[in-house]
Amino acid sequence: MTVVVLLGGPGSGKGTQAEILAERLGIPHVATGDLFRAAVRDASPIGLEARRYMERGQLVPDDITIQMLLDRLEAPDAADGVLLDGFPRNRAQAGALATALAERSSQVDRAINIEVPTDELVRRLSGRWVCRDAGHVYNESTNPPQVEGRCDIDGSPLVQRADDRPETIRARLTQQLASLNDVVDYYDGAGLLRVVDGVQAIESVADDVLAAVTSEAPGGATGAD
Repeated sequence: MTVVVLLGGPGSGKGTQAEILAERLGIPHVATGDLFRAAVRDASPIGLEARRYMERGQLVPDDITIQMLLDRLEAPDAADGVLLDGFPRNRAQAGALATALAERSSQVDRAINIEVPTDELVRRLSGRWVCRDAGHVYNESTNPPQVEGRCDIDGSPLVQRADDRPETIRARLTQQLASLNDVVDYYDGAGLLRVVDGVQAIESVADDVLAAVTSEAPGGATGAD
């Protein structure tokens, strides 16, 4: 079984690359957010437990999240491995995941960090605009409207939400990237990290990510303290 952790800041294209990589490797893309929603929808025991925290607006504890991940590894389509997206989010979670996998004679085989400079992340994230009437989403870089400031579908004015303004995004990234860098350092120390330039074209990033996953880890390191 191959376990790959895909890392990257908001706006790095991690979600897009996760879908491409999962298809190329023939393993499922496992996002913790999807696991939570599925468990709650199915009213499984662990889903009901997770819902208690989600309904209070609290983070789901690591042990519940990891148990969901381990349960997912038991699914038939995960026999050859999984691509983890959205977990671990900090060093403590990375260590807890390593311990849980080791108890099942498994491990994280590779961690890939899609690296994009902070200024570029701000540019990408602050380029989002939505139409006032129906909420159709546009992006100045990847999906611009045909007529500037107007929705292609209903012609209503495009507005920018407060959360999408550069100053708001930069403040949010400061906190999010600090946790990401901690996880990156963890896997770097374990000899499992590969870094990919996320500023390239999507297909070029995908090729580099695949090459990073299939390259041999130096020294055979399998974990970190």
